[in-house]
Parts: sequence; structure tokens; C-alpha cells
Amino acid sequence: MSNDVGQLLLVGVPGTELDAATATMLRRVQPGGFILFGRNIKAPEQLRKLIDDLRDLSEVEPVITIDQEGGRVSRLRLIGEEPPNAQQLRDRGNPELVRRHGELTAKLLRLFGFNLDLCPVLDLSFDDEADNSLRGRCYGKTVDQVIALAGEFNTGLRGGGVLSCGKHFPGYAAAVEDPHHSFPVIERDRAAMEANELAVFRHFAPLVDSMMIGHIHYGSLDPEVRPASLSPAMINGLLRREMGFDGLVMTDDLDMGAILNTTSFDDMLSLGLAAGNDLLMICHRVDMLDQARAVLEKQPESVRQPALRRVADFKKKMAAPTAFSPAGFDAINRDIWDLRVATLGEEKAREKSVEDGKRSPVEIY
Repeated sequence: MSNDVGQLLLVGVPGTELDAATATMLRRVQPGGFILFGRNIKAPEQLRKLIDDLRDLSEVEPVITIDQEGGRVSRLRLIGEEPPNAQQLRDRGNPELVRRHGELTAKLLRLFGFNLDLCPVLDLSFDDEADNSLRGRCYGKTVDQVIALAGEFNTGLRGGGVLSCGKHFPGYAAAVEDPHHSFPVIERDRAAMEANELAVFRHFAPLVDSMMIGHIHYGSLDPEVRPASLSPAMINGLLRREMGFDGLVMTDDLDMGAILNTTSFDDMLSLGLAAGNDLLMICHRVDMLDQARAVLEKQPESVRQPALRRVADFKKKMAAPTAFSPAGFDAINRDIWDLRVATLGEEKAREKSVEDGKRSPVEIY
């Protein structure tokens, strides 16, 4: 196990290729993983080279991850077909198509060198039109529906050699605000949550490889007003002790408005680690990674070591990339188009994600 505190950081990358200064900084900080966005994707060969370069500068095999859900949250639609989103698959009502989506997603990601997909979304949809960042991204309106369909995707993805991440614990469904912009504080009865949001996460606790913690507060779950992502009661308490989750835990992006507007840079890192997170996600303030590493070096060994151990255990499960070829990409891309047509019909399949003028940053990073 590496004792390097950089292993506790999951970080964004500035562009489509590594400039000398960025490469030097990343080699110095040695992040545990990298998360890629649309800003990093220009062409298939370019993307594979960028990922290979990130792996080459890492002394410990890095987590390489992305949000490849389907629909508008499909970073790779910039260079290929757009898979159907969770709601479209839900409305189609064929679980086999959902499993196929998971299998194809795994093939696509391994071709580029990713080893973790930030999926499946485990949030319920209480309102398909809510402007809370979840539109189109939920597998169900009921607990049973989410368990069944997100389970199919999760099985297909993991069966294809890509690790999974349940998100966004303990659930964004009741939020009326988008945490990309502001900090949702929700008063919701604990019994209602146990019957709905928490029932889904309890079910998936032994089935996903990692969990992402949301920047949201529920007064019935934590008496102190703070984001779940910075709350020991939510992570070490509810998720780990009560639900028995022993996998990797990561924050949602700490560069979201919910954190930026409420917490200093140093505090978000120290509080996030103390709360029980193993990976602290910094997607945009990449120029502050040296400062982030310095903050983590000051944290108590009793807090750092369990997180480092869980990161190391997670990395033992990561699969190596498959060999890249343009022909291989083209074949998977055709299969994704066929899945889209099977889900939506050919005419509807030609209509890609509609940008409604009120896009959350989740769509445009």
C-alpha cells in the first residue's frame, strides 16, 4: 500500500493533452486518480493517448474515471454515438436493454483505458421535470424500479471489467436546487427516506464498488447543518456502520457551488477526509493540487491510513485497458447506435439531447 497522500485525490485535467507544466505538477502530486470531462475529449486516438500519458506519469496505477451514464451525461458522445439515458431505458421497459447498455459501456471505457464509471445513478425520480440536476438520469420512480434497472446496468458494467459507483448518496431526489450552484438543505422525514432513498442505497451497498457522496443536507439524518459529503454522521455513521458499506467512498466534485459557497479549500479537504471519504474530488481547481497535498499531509495518521488502505484495496480490482484500435471503436459505436434505436425507435434516435437553456454544469464540464 502506498502511503503517499496524493493517493487520496481524484483530480481533473486541464485540456486534451498534457503540457509540460501540468505533467510535472501531476508527477509531483501523484494523485490517486483522474476524472475526465468533455474538455479532455477531441478524438478517439487523442483520448487514449491522454489516458496512457496519465498512467505513465503515475507511480501507482491510477483510477481513471468518467461520467458515462447515457443521454446528456455521456462525455464520450463528443466523439461517438449518444447512448440512451436512464429514463429512456426505464420508459422502454426492457431490462435486457439496460444490461446491454452496461456491457457496451464497459467495452467502450476499457478501449480508452478507463477502469471506473461514475454510474449507476441510484437516485429516485420524484419529479421527472425537476431542475435539480437529475433530469433524465434516474432509473425509476419507485424503489423496486431503481433496484431492478440500475442493477441490470451495474451487473453489465462490472461483468465487462469496469468498476461501478453508486451515486448520489443519500439521494438528490428531494432537492429542488441544483448542488452544482447552491447547497440544498432538505427537511424530510427519516421514515420516508428509509422507505425510499435509503432503501435503494442499502440494497446496493454490497453490489457497487464505490459510492459517491452528495453535497446535500437532510436534517433528519444529521443534526449538524453540513453537506453529507463532509459529514461523519453520514459516511462513517450511516453508510459504513449502519449500511455496512466497506468499499471506496468519494465526494462529489468539491468544486461545485454547494461547497465553494460554504467551505474553504483547506477545510473541505480536512473535513472530507475526517468524515470518511477515501477520494476527494477536485475537478477544476487543478492549480491548487500542491496545496491540497500539503493539507492532507497534516491530517492525522488515524484518519489517513484507513482511507489509503481502501484506495489500495479498490485498485486491486481494477482491470487493465484493452488494446485500442479505430476499428474496435467503430464496432462498439455501431452497437451503441443499435441500442439507441432499440430503445427509442429510429426516428426518435436521431434526436440527440436537447439543451434547454438552463443546463446544469453536469452537462457542460
